[in-house]
Amino acid sequence: MSNQILVPSLGESVAEATVAKWYKAAGDSVTKDEILVELETDKVTLEVNALVSGTLTEIKVGEGDNVGVGDLLGMIEEGEVAAPVKAPEAPKEAAPVASAPAAQPTPANISGVESSGPATRKLVAETGVNAANISGSGKDGRVTKGDVLNALQGGVSPAADSGPREERVKMTKLRQVIAKRLKDSQNTAAILTTFNEIDMSGVMELRAKYKDQFEKSHGVKLGFMSFFTKAAIAALKELPAVNAEIDGDEIVYKNYCNIGMAVGTPQGLVVPVLKDADRMSFADIEKTIAALGAKGRDGKLSMEELQGGTFTISNGGVYGSLLSTPIINPPQSGILGLHKIEDRPMVVNGEVKVRPMMYVALSYDHRIIDGREAVTFLVRIKENIEDPSRLLFDL
Repeated sequence: MSNQILVPSLGESVAEATVAKWYKAAGDSVTKDEILVELETDKVTLEVNALVSGTLTEIKVGEGDNVGVGDLLGMIEEGEVAAPVKAPEAPKEAAPVASAPAAQPTPANISGVESSGPATRKLVAETGVNAANISGSGKDGRVTKGDVLNALQGGVSPAADSGPREERVKMTKLRQVIAKRLKDSQNTAAILTTFNEIDMSGVMELRAKYKDQFEKSHGVKLGFMSFFTKAAIAALKELPAVNAEIDGDEIVYKNYCNIGMAVGTPQGLVVPVLKDADRMSFADIEKTIAALGAKGRDGKLSMEELQGGTFTISNGGVYGSLLSTPIINPPQSGILGLHKIEDRPMVVNGEVKVRPMMYVALSYDHRIIDGREAVTFLVRIKENIEDPSRLLFDL
């Protein structure tokens, strides 16, 4: 019985995906729930699994092709998967002595071909060239079309340092959307950025005092992000315009705080959302951040976990950034940028002392947020972080 492999639902407002990778080839045996193909949307990467066991008889779309919800990806002929037959070992006395074994593709060769682009893999398949005879000159040993053509002509692939000076790689769906959304944000919002600096001594002392007990009680480490999330929520409640958005000629004020956390991943920037963060404890915030961060790095975030944010926090300090002007994540109206902590001489009560200082930035949409509100917002962040006991008493 033949079974269709269809493109599943891609999530709210997502109608198209790109075929990123086939894990099976036509004619391969598959088992139920085994991963067949990976689809990439503008937000997440989805894996399509086999619904039945059998044989993958046909692949309808190739890697790099765009598909829509319900499109046919391939066909599986349902049936019992035969176990591979182990070839009998040849008698030791019959083993050849003089003749050398034929060259076999090495893992490096195979890896270089598999990591190459769809056009290169297609050329390898069509020409039947032995992967063992191809030396990849591309990035990380990747095999290029030039390497394949050179191998066909009996030549030696050029060394990596004399390889192509340029390489064109099609942007992923995620990267295309990141580029479009950020440019749209600049073109639409009247973005300004205001700055302040925070003495991190208070939070660092409090964290050092309780971090071991916190981790023992809650099973998660106590980081700085829970403090900044709590501080941001307190400031958003006082200054609701920073938590609002523009919809046509109306301002939509939110009576809840869904805090987006910008996370850098190998696939690009994603912003998972802490839903109803204003109802979370410090432990809840740390656990949710850890879980969403791990999902983001593994490409396992769901559409639901990426939608509905009202305000975003971006921590460039983890990469060593000292100062930046973050771009608003539309349709939100503000984003808080955190930066690296650095010891600097500061005047404290008339004396110069070394303090762990952090620059913070608020980029905001001046169409809805006035300068006074933006500056006040960062002042409240500063006050709550420099005296974190204020967060415990909602001051």
